[in-house]
Amino acid sequence: MIKKNRIIYTLCLAVALLIAGCTSNGTKKAEEILQLPVLTLSEKDTVLQTPYVADIQALRNVEIRVRLKGFLEKIYVDEGMPVKKGQLLFKVNDEEYQVALSRAKAALSNAKADAVATHLEVGRVQMLINKNVISASELEVAKSKLSADQATIDEAIANVQSAQHHIAYTSIRAPFDGIIDRIPLKAGSLVDEGTLLTSISDNSSVYAYFSFPENEYLQYQRAKNKLNQEGNNEVKLVLSDGSHYAYSGNIETIEGEIEQATGSIDLRAKFPNPHKLLRHGASGKVYIPTKIDHAVMVPQKSVFEIQDKSYVYLVDGQNKLHMKSFTPLTRFSDYYIVKSGLKRGDKILFEGAQNARDGMTIKPETVTQAQTLALKK
Repeated sequence: MIKKNRIIYTLCLAVALLIAGCTSNGTKKAEEILQLPVLTLSEKDTVLQTPYVADIQALRNVEIRVRLKGFLEKIYVDEGMPVKKGQLLFKVNDEEYQVALSRAKAALSNAKADAVATHLEVGRVQMLINKNVISASELEVAKSKLSADQATIDEAIANVQSAQHHIAYTSIRAPFDGIIDRIPLKAGSLVDEGTLLTSISDNSSVYAYFSFPENEYLQYQRAKNKLNQEGNNEVKLVLSDGSHYAYSGNIETIEGEIEQATGSIDLRAKFPNPHKLLRHGASGKVYIPTKIDHAVMVPQKSVFEIQDKSYVYLVDGQNKLHMKSFTPLTRFSDYYIVKSGLKRGDKILFEGAQNARDGMTIKPETVTQAQTLALKK
């Protein structure tokens, strides 16, 4: 009986081991035949659109200030109102300046009258000298007085012109076509010389000011001649709400010095603004095109990160997976551009990295670059 039980136990153990071995082999076989998409990396010429934070300013933006002291008599415009060059904006009370003008004109009339009398005196003295009644020195005295009267006339004329200018300054007009900004004062306010009345902006075109880091500036300068030859020196603008501005701009100027504190250099691009959408003081992002030749691009879904490093799974000749780190140059849309670590012809796992592991053997399903673009859509 004992011998029979041992035989039964031995048979059961063998069956169990056989089942376990079959299960293990089945699992291993299932893992070996796991089918995953594989992409072969290629090189492609591409153009990157690199964003830079921009400060948008009007073509012209000036402060409107009072040039003399007085009471703000009348305001002819409202905030945000479009105005034309020469249009009357504000009026300062000019009564005291009108009085000053009357006094200056009266002083001019008196000076002219004195000069006429002196001129007659010079003629009389000349006649007496001709008759040898008085000495010639009397004529010199008369002529000197005539010169003094003429100087008084010139001074009086200058005073009249000054008074006229003061009266003209009481009418504040638009220096150019533009849009009125905030008006902090009300009619009747006492204003002094230099008091700010408002600002006016010419938004027919706008400037976008932005900064390049020094190394990116050098890259831009190297590519600039080629871009100009191709007639493609345009830049794009994205507004603060994320919308794309309808009109392209052009970089017009680059500052002459690199800021030592920030290591950057400022540039200015000009954009048309026919619909007056852009206003002085707005913000946005300027996108600069940068051409990259022979770029190796890796789909974002192929990449996973471990401790701030980027990895993909390389597929070798035996269809085994190997973790491979690489350094991205930049990222745009759904792709990384490779700086180092990967090259043309490398086969990588296109997607499914969460189901893969280092050393795993797969059954590759070839995916083309065109298919990756279609999958993205």
